[in-house]
Formats: sequence, C-alpha cells, structure tokens
Amino acid sequence: MDMQAWRSRLMTGQWFSHLPVPLQDSLLAAARVRRLSTGQLLFKRGDPPCGLYAVLEGAIRIGAVSEQGKEALLSLVEPPHWFGEICLFDNQPRTHDAFVVGQCTLLYIPQATLLKLLDEQPVYWRQLALLMSHKLRLTFINLEQLSLMPAPTRLAHRLLMIAGGYGEIDPQRRVLQLPQEQLASMLSLSRQTTNQILKDLQGQGIIGLGYGEIEILDPERLRALVTI
Repeated sequence: MDMQAWRSRLMTGQWFSHLPVPLQDSLLAAARVRRLSTGQLLFKRGDPPCGLYAVLEGAIRIGAVSEQGKEALLSLVEPPHWFGEICLFDNQPRTHDAFVVGQCTLLYIPQATLLKLLDEQPVYWRQLALLMSHKLRLTFINLEQLSLMPAPTRLAHRLLMIAGGYGEIDPQRRVLQLPQEQLASMLSLSRQTTNQILKDLQGQGIIGLGYGEIEILDPERLRALVTI
C-alpha cells in the first residue's frame, strides 16, 4: 500500500482526521512504514526518545514488568492510534515497554524530523498537545474507576472504551481481539474474577466469548451497566 492508502486508514481516527490538512501532509511526507512481527520489542522503558508512531495494522502492547516478573498491561494500541508523543514534549526516556502483537505495520516519524517540523511551524504544537491531553484525560478516568467502581462496572466500561478505540473510532467495533488475561491485566483483576464477570455477561446475552476475542452482542445493555 502507498502512503495515500494509509492516509485513508488514518482518517478513520479522530485525532488525525481533525488535523489541519498541511499538517497531515507534512506528517505523511516525513513518515516511514515499519513492519514488525509478533513479540518484537519496539522500545523499552528507559530507551531514549525515538519519535512518534501510528498503528496501521496489528497492535502494540504498552506495559511494564516488575523485578518479580509480573506484567502490568496499560493499553493495547490498535489502528488508527498514534502514540509516543510524551517524549516529544520532555525529551525524557520512554516510560514503558512497547511490544508487538500479531503482524504489525506502523507509521513512524523520527523524533528529530518531527521536532524540525514543529520548530518551523510552532502552531502545530497545540495539535500534539491535544493528542497527549486526550490520553491524560483517559488516565484520570481509569484511576477514578479503579478507586470507586466495582469490578463488573469497570470491566463493562473498559470493553466499551476499547470498542470505541478510546474515543478514536466511530462506529464502534463489535468484535474485540482481546484475550481474557490481557483484559484482566488492564483492569488489575485476577483472571478468575475477569472470567466470572465475562461468563455472567455471556449468560445474559450481552457478550459472546470466543478464542482470544470478545463480541459485544448488546451494546445498549452493556452501556446500561456503566450508567447504573
């Protein structure tokens, strides 16, 4: 696929589609396409800043592993999400590990190239700030839920957020490629608790469960569980 074909895919995302057209053009002109295989490490915590990425195909697992070997999965980044912008602002090392899930195609804009563009057009900094502030808003929401919401409500809300690409895509997806252990890690729940909640939702006809995937059968009833 050529860059214009990838452009149409990126236009399905809220952030890129709302950028000024000259900035869209500049980002695509500066971008390179990278193809990676499942399990590959894109970058690890402590690595120097390397640039901005967009997921075109596949997914990237963002998380960290403790000294005891326990993994915390923060996010599964899927098309057409952009990520890696924090280091653009503070030029500090990467905060988490990023591993490839499945056969993955990324759009990559090197740090130096992007900084040069922003030096020439400083008005575009606001667009990058909007990308970062959206994720900060989601982080605050997730922290609040962790403290206040019961586990079934948190799980229902997270499924809806993933289905909507965390506010990036519309209409929402119905089938989520999401193993139960990954969902459990995102929510800081045990796999047993997560499995029980999913089985309850399946029994009510709200979701369907397959191997490594969850299908949302009744989005309205799932949404009702969050607004109770």
